[in-house]
Amino acid sequence: MALDDLPDWVPSWCMDHLHDEPVSVLFRHRSMSRVYGLRMASGHEVVVKVRPDEDLRAAACVAAQARLSERGFPCAHPLTPVSTVAGSVGEKALAVHAEEYRGGGDVLHGETPVIARRYAEVFARMMADLDGAPIAPPLPNPRWARWDHGDPGLWPAVPELDARVQHPVPEHVIRTATRARARALELAEDLPRVLGHADFEAQNLRWRGDRVWAVHDWDSLAWQPEAALAGAASGTFASALPPTLAPVESSAAFLETYQEARGRRFGEAELQLAWAASLWPAAHNARWEALHGGAPLCCDAVREQGAERLRRAGA
Repeated sequence: MALDDLPDWVPSWCMDHLHDEPVSVLFRHRSMSRVYGLRMASGHEVVVKVRPDEDLRAAACVAAQARLSERGFPCAHPLTPVSTVAGSVGEKALAVHAEEYRGGGDVLHGETPVIARRYAEVFARMMADLDGAPIAPPLPNPRWARWDHGDPGLWPAVPELDARVQHPVPEHVIRTATRARARALELAEDLPRVLGHADFEAQNLRWRGDRVWAVHDWDSLAWQPEAALAGAASGTFASALPPTLAPVESSAAFLETYQEARGRRFGEAELQLAWAASLWPAAHNARWEALHGGAPLCCDAVREQGAERLRRAGA
């Protein structure tokens, strides 16, 4: 790709913050963030990440990522702190940082209990390395994990979704989400919050053989009780594109392995919270599917698994 594909400010930003200039574009990707893979004049390959930062989450997320990489956790090492650049006309200020390019590796597909245990070990290692990190909470939590929001109604405020006609969302999704959220709020009330990855999906990890090579998407950190974070991951770990909900027995294997790896057992309330939180990302995704006319993968999974997960949550 040509350098003309970059925003005009990127080359000068690289000179100011990396003391190096891009000579070619390796790739670019756009979702909630804009990501540019660059080859620099020095020969180094770096990634520049750009996203709106209305909630000032980015600095905390990059600080957490830096802590993990410094402790040997498999993630890209940030090369700069977060800085702010002016957006284009009509666009708010942007948060920008650069990190090493940690490419390669394969997605580990599968949703069996055996695969669940492998993901759980990675999640437990990450949580151990983040434990006690002196980092400001990156609030608000990502919208797909935000069962603890303070907005009116069941769902957190997401203008893109809220502006759509809501009647396509199935009643069973609304009922399940309502019960799961109410139970999670009740159980989490007196539990401490910690940092953790809130988008722990197969698509965000890469493996080399039996070893995890890279965990990506550190913009998706959340500040919630540990059991809630582990519970959500137990449901999402198998998701590539489109997202899905792992089988109940695989979530159970994930939670069991997670506790073993962390060296402590969840209390009964924590375990119930884990099961309640395991439903929320699937309910969010089911709503998304319904409002966009997508295949009802999460809608069907919530219908098939909702009662059992709610039972395990004590809801």
